[in-house]
Amino acid sequence: MVTAVRRATYQDVLAAPPNVVAEVIDGVLHTNPRPATPHAAATSALGEELGPPFKRGRGGPGGWLIVDEPELHLAEDIVVPDLAGWRRERLAKLPDAAFVTVAPDWVCEALSERTRKVDRTDKMRIWARESVSHVWLIDPIARTLEVLRREGAQWLLLGTHRDDERVRAEPFDAIELDLSLLWTDVEATEP
Repeated sequence: MVTAVRRATYQDVLAAPPNVVAEVIDGVLHTNPRPATPHAAATSALGEELGPPFKRGRGGPGGWLIVDEPELHLAEDIVVPDLAGWRRERLAKLPDAAFVTVAPDWVCEALSERTRKVDRTDKMRIWARESVSHVWLIDPIARTLEVLRREGAQWLLLGTHRDDERVRAEPFDAIELDLSLLWTDVEATEP
């Protein structure tokens, strides 16, 4: 006798303990501890660098809405990237809700031992399906940034950068990003 496996729902996300990030991918509930401080520090620093020129239009073109850890409801999947950005012509303001249903134009995931496999496989498939244009994968321990652009259903690796490089990376290539600023407050050991 085959037992049907119950698909996880938003109710499972709501019932998850408050100290975890809960996501539903392909009907399976994934829970992970909140990001470790090196990962949170790196994504916070990245948001601080991108915010003024792209969100505020100070020293850059503006036109973006950039958010830390938004909960996204995309088809039947519920995902929480570390950072996401929408071009304002697609999403001018965030909804007054606990989640967003419009897929972002750009996503950044901070890789860790716990999330690396899902971030690089399942979530990349979701981002492609939802027509996300760019994905950045940062590893604050290895001090690397991978920049990917969607080409149809595939991902094209535009570049892998590391340490204290200064880069112009799509879709934020209007400014030069000093990667050393992402690692300034980060120890180089995995927790």
